[in-house]
Amino acid sequence: MRAVAKYVRISPRKARLVADQIRGKSYPEAASILRFTNKRAARILGDVLKSAAANAENNHDADPELLFVEEVRVDEGPTIKRYRPRALGRATMIRKRTSHITLRLGAPEGVPVGGAVDTPGDEEEEE
Repeated sequence: MRAVAKYVRISPRKARLVADQIRGKSYPEAASILRFTNKRAARILGDVLKSAAANAENNHDADPELLFVEEVRVDEGPTIKRYRPRALGRATMIRKRTSHITLRLGAPEGVPVGGAVDTPGDEEEEE
Protein backbone atom coordinates (compact mmCIF):
# COMPACT_ATOMS: atom_id res chain seq x y z
CA MET A 1 0.00 0.00 0.00
CA ARG A 2 2.48 2.53 -1.22
CA ALA A 3 2.84 5.20 -3.83
CA VAL A 4 5.91 6.73 -5.43
CA ALA A 5 6.40 10.05 -7.22
CA LYS A 6 9.71 10.27 -9.06
CA TYR A 7 11.59 13.18 -10.59
CA VAL A 8 9.41 15.76 -8.82
CA ARG A 9 10.81 19.25 -9.38
CA ILE A 10 11.10 20.31 -5.75
CA SER A 11 14.12 20.40 -3.49
CA PRO A 12 14.27 17.37 -1.16
CA ARG A 13 15.15 19.67 1.73
CA LYS A 14 11.91 21.62 1.28
CA ALA A 15 9.79 18.51 0.75
CA ARG A 16 11.17 16.89 3.91
CA LEU A 17 9.87 19.80 6.01
CA VAL A 18 6.32 18.82 5.06
CA ALA A 19 6.97 15.06 5.09
CA ASP A 20 8.08 15.25 8.72
CA GLN A 21 4.70 16.73 9.68
CA ILE A 22 2.66 13.74 8.47
CA ARG A 23 4.94 10.83 9.40
CA GLY A 24 3.10 8.47 11.78
CA LYS A 25 -0.27 10.24 11.47
CA SER A 26 -3.54 8.58 10.49
CA TYR A 27 -4.65 8.96 6.87
CA PRO A 28 -7.49 11.45 7.59
CA GLU A 29 -5.28 13.52 9.89
CA ALA A 30 -2.39 13.57 7.38
CA ALA A 31 -4.75 14.61 4.57
CA SER A 32 -6.10 17.43 6.74
CA ILE A 33 -2.60 18.63 7.69
CA LEU A 34 -1.53 18.71 4.05
CA ARG A 35 -4.70 20.51 2.97
CA PHE A 36 -3.98 23.41 5.33
CA THR A 37 -0.19 23.56 5.03
CA ASN A 38 0.87 26.58 3.01
CA LYS A 39 3.82 24.98 1.20
CA ARG A 40 4.24 23.86 -2.39
CA ALA A 41 5.42 20.43 -1.20
CA ALA A 42 2.12 19.91 0.65
CA ARG A 43 0.19 19.68 -2.61
CA ILE A 44 2.67 17.19 -4.07
CA LEU A 45 2.67 15.04 -0.93
CA GLY A 46 -1.13 15.26 -0.84
CA ASP A 47 -1.31 13.75 -4.32
CA VAL A 48 1.06 10.93 -3.32
CA LEU A 49 -1.00 10.30 -0.15
CA LYS A 50 -4.23 10.09 -2.19
CA SER A 51 -2.55 7.70 -4.61
CA ALA A 52 -1.39 5.44 -1.76
CA ALA A 53 -4.92 5.44 -0.30
CA ALA A 54 -6.39 4.57 -3.71
CA ASN A 55 -3.86 1.74 -4.07
CA ALA A 56 -4.83 0.41 -0.63
CA GLU A 57 -8.52 0.55 -1.47
CA ASN A 58 -8.37 -0.89 -4.98
CA ASN A 59 -5.46 -3.34 -4.79
CA HIS A 60 -5.62 -4.51 -1.16
CA ASP A 61 -9.33 -4.03 -0.36
CA ALA A 62 -8.43 -1.92 2.70
CA ASP A 63 -10.35 0.99 4.19
CA PRO A 64 -8.06 4.05 3.93
CA GLU A 65 -9.72 5.66 6.97
CA LEU A 66 -8.17 2.95 9.20
CA LEU A 67 -4.63 3.31 7.82
CA PHE A 68 -1.76 5.49 8.97
CA VAL A 69 1.36 6.88 7.32
CA GLU A 70 3.87 4.15 8.11
CA GLU A 71 6.74 5.58 6.07
CA VAL A 72 7.32 8.73 4.08
CA ARG A 73 10.71 9.15 2.45
CA VAL A 74 12.02 11.99 0.31
CA ASP A 75 15.15 10.99 -1.58
CA GLU A 76 17.24 13.14 -3.87
CA GLY A 77 16.76 12.67 -7.59
CA PRO A 78 18.99 13.88 -10.41
CA THR A 79 19.95 17.55 -10.36
CA ILE A 80 19.26 19.64 -13.45
CA LYS A 81 22.13 22.07 -14.01
CA ARG A 82 21.74 25.50 -15.59
CA TYR A 83 24.12 28.44 -15.86
CA ARG A 84 23.49 32.08 -15.01
CA PRO A 85 25.69 34.83 -16.47
CA ARG A 86 27.45 36.94 -13.85
CA ALA A 87 29.74 39.93 -13.79
CA LEU A 88 33.10 40.05 -15.59
CA GLY A 89 32.15 37.31 -18.04
CA ARG A 90 31.77 34.63 -15.41
CA ALA A 91 28.95 32.13 -15.06
CA THR A 92 27.63 30.39 -11.96
CA MET A 93 25.80 27.10 -11.83
CA ILE A 94 22.13 26.97 -10.86
CA ARG A 95 21.14 23.58 -9.43
CA LYS A 96 17.50 22.64 -9.94
CA ARG A 97 17.05 19.76 -7.55
CA THR A 98 14.53 16.95 -7.97
CA SER A 99 13.04 14.50 -5.49
CA HIS A 100 11.80 10.93 -5.35
CA ILE A 101 8.92 10.72 -2.84
CA THR A 102 7.88 7.34 -1.40
CA LEU A 103 4.88 7.04 0.92
CA ARG A 104 3.67 3.80 2.52
CA LEU A 105 0.43 3.36 4.43
CA GLY A 106 0.07 0.64 7.04
CA ALA A 107 -2.60 -0.73 9.34
CA PRO A 108 -2.30 -0.41 13.12
CA GLU A 109 -1.68 -3.57 15.16
CA GLY A 110 -4.75 -5.77 15.39
CA VAL A 111 -6.62 -4.12 12.52
CA PRO A 112 -7.12 -6.61 9.70
CA VAL A 113 -6.35 -5.39 6.21
CA GLY A 114 -8.50 -6.82 3.42
CA GLY A 115 -7.09 -9.60 1.30
CA ALA A 116 -5.59 -9.09 -2.11
CA VAL A 117 -8.01 -8.73 -4.99
CA ASP A 118 -8.39 -11.92 -7.01
CA THR A 119 -6.68 -11.79 -10.35
CA PRO A 120 -7.33 -14.18 -13.23
CA GLY A 121 -5.16 -17.27 -13.02
CA ASP A 122 -4.98 -17.35 -9.21
CA GLU A 123 -7.67 -19.99 -8.83
CA GLU A 124 -6.62 -23.45 -7.77
CA GLU A 125 -7.15 -26.13 -10.36
CA GLU A 126 -9.81 -28.68 -9.49
CA GLU A 127 -9.05 -32.35 -10.04
